Amino acid sequence: MSPMESSHPDDLALPAHQSENQCAIEEASKLRSPTVSSEEFLQFKRRATTIVEEYFSTDDVAATANELRELRVPCYHYYFVKKLVSVAMDRHDREKEMAAVLLSSLYGDVIDRQQVYRGFGKLVESCDDLSVDTPDAVDILAVFVARAVVDDILPPAFLAKQLPCLPDGCKGAEVLHRAEKGYLSVPHHGEIILQRWGGSKRITVEEAKAKIADILEEYLAAGDKGEACRCIRGLKIPFFHHDIVKRALTLAMERRGGAEGLILDLLKSASDEGVINESQITKGFNRLIDSVDDLTLDVPNARRLLRSMILKASSEGWLCASSLKPLGPEPKKKVAVVEDVAVQQFKANAVSIIKEYFLTGDIIEVVSSLEAENHACSSSYNAIFVKRLITAAMDRKSREKEMASVLLSSLCMPPGDVVSGFQLLIESAEDAALDNPAIVEDLTMFFARSVVDEVIAPSDLEAMEEEAGRGKSGVSTGMLALRNARALLSAKLSAERILRCWGGGGTGKPGWELDEVKDKIGNLLQEYDCGGDIREACRCIMELGMPFFHHEVVKKALVAIMEKRGKDERLWGLLAECYGRGLITPNQMTKGFERVAGCVDDLALDVPDAGKQFRCYVERAKKGGWLDASFPNGVCS
Repeated sequence: MSPMESSHPDDLALPAHQSENQCAIEEASKLRSPTVSSEEFLQFKRRATTIVEEYFSTDDVAATANELRELRVPCYHYYFVKKLVSVAMDRHDREKEMAAVLLSSLYGDVIDRQQVYRGFGKLVESCDDLSVDTPDAVDILAVFVARAVVDDILPPAFLAKQLPCLPDGCKGAEVLHRAEKGYLSVPHHGEIILQRWGGSKRITVEEAKAKIADILEEYLAAGDKGEACRCIRGLKIPFFHHDIVKRALTLAMERRGGAEGLILDLLKSASDEGVINESQITKGFNRLIDSVDDLTLDVPNARRLLRSMILKASSEGWLCASSLKPLGPEPKKKVAVVEDVAVQQFKANAVSIIKEYFLTGDIIEVVSSLEAENHACSSSYNAIFVKRLITAAMDRKSREKEMASVLLSSLCMPPGDVVSGFQLLIESAEDAALDNPAIVEDLTMFFARSVVDEVIAPSDLEAMEEEAGRGKSGVSTGMLALRNARALLSAKLSAERILRCWGGGGTGKPGWELDEVKDKIGNLLQEYDCGGDIREACRCIMELGMPFFHHEVVKKALVAIMEKRGKDERLWGLLAECYGRGLITPNQMTKGFERVAGCVDDLALDVPDAGKQFRCYVERAKKGGWLDASFPNGVCS
């Protein structure tokens, strides 16, 4: 018998170095559990070992749950958690996936959260012993911990609270660090973790949502609760059952009539039969509470209907109302009902415009349609459109994300309206994260891309972050995306990488390589310098569709002027025209001059007076308002 399976009663005792929070959890667990002798614990261990082996042979979750219930010693369920995972660690991916699925299925109905928490605590503490028989125990256990967090059976706070309980340098601490940094913090971590052992390859998040919608529609049509519960079980996604609850309640409010009674009956049956556990039901209600204000645009009395359903569910005993977020009073209406209808209509039309755009890619048609819908140029309507555009793109592939960014930079909305749209996205990010595990990465790239495309200014990100953190504790999903965007923008050559994050080049289609862009810029400048039309040159610069790279136009034009020693300044006139039209922004103009300043010494090998010329052009640019007075080397000698 290994040290981790010691039958001594001390195995139940809390280690001296355990945190007070964990101690409180375990003490509470003990108070609820019957006192049993060490002989009974030995019997439980032997039976638990048999149950685990039988489960791996039969893959029968229901039978395993019944056998565990029949033992009637819930205070030892932590050991079952520990035994199940430790045995699976020595097996193939099939058994590891089966273990994760079983834990998710038993959570809340058979094994309570304190026992799951304690079981994983014991596993982490015994990782040094596990590593003797399983060399890669650290990585495997890190995946199990991360999977438990993704499956919503282990709180993310487990990692931070458990770490101080472990001695320095132990493998358990390494497990927690790897779970957080190697798995839970990476982009698309939810999908990566779920697919690690081949589990979620059977169904994606999008497929799950579609199947949930089909199940609910079929149930409302036929009214067969047994069949609906069987289909929900068949999905094998217990960690995602909160979405079923939210979608079912929303459907009840939208359909009204007899739909509410049918939906509540289904959720009660699912709760009574253990199909949907208490945690997922609470989470589903809380998600709807978070989004009820948006829902009132489509269902004006949504708040009243939700309050009524909460009362019915709690009175029937399958919902703990005290565990829900406060629903709050009905907000005072600031606009007329007519305006509410207008907003609702605009949202519906905006969605249609966006869907059509994703099919056709016709930006001119979008501009025309948006002007027709928002003829008063309402800032609030613009913000709603921005939110709807980005939200729709995040649910789609890279092609649509690229198209959304291109459209955003083509609409020429006031930066304040775009910022307002982003703030709406930030406010709904927590709820959206439940449907989109990669929302932080998606928002990060949209925020950063908007700065690169000069749709908004870098200072707008700082202002949004400050606004998002006002009156809130902790780091929200939106704040994390804003911080990541600012960090991404500060990296070297970030603009080029950000522009191609979705495979585009600023045009909604695969972009040119930088060398090719540089050649195009050189050719159009040369063509203009040889007698070309200034309007044609401006049009060519605009059609490059790379506003973040206009500093290259400035640099090449300045170098060409300096090489001619000021004898021909047609290109200076082109820069003046581009700046006057707003085609080259002050930011891009400054960048271009900075790049020339960095290569003046090399240029002096061919143009001996390059430094003197450059200082003169800097002074002229300052007088013309192109450069800030603080720009260095601004005195002509």
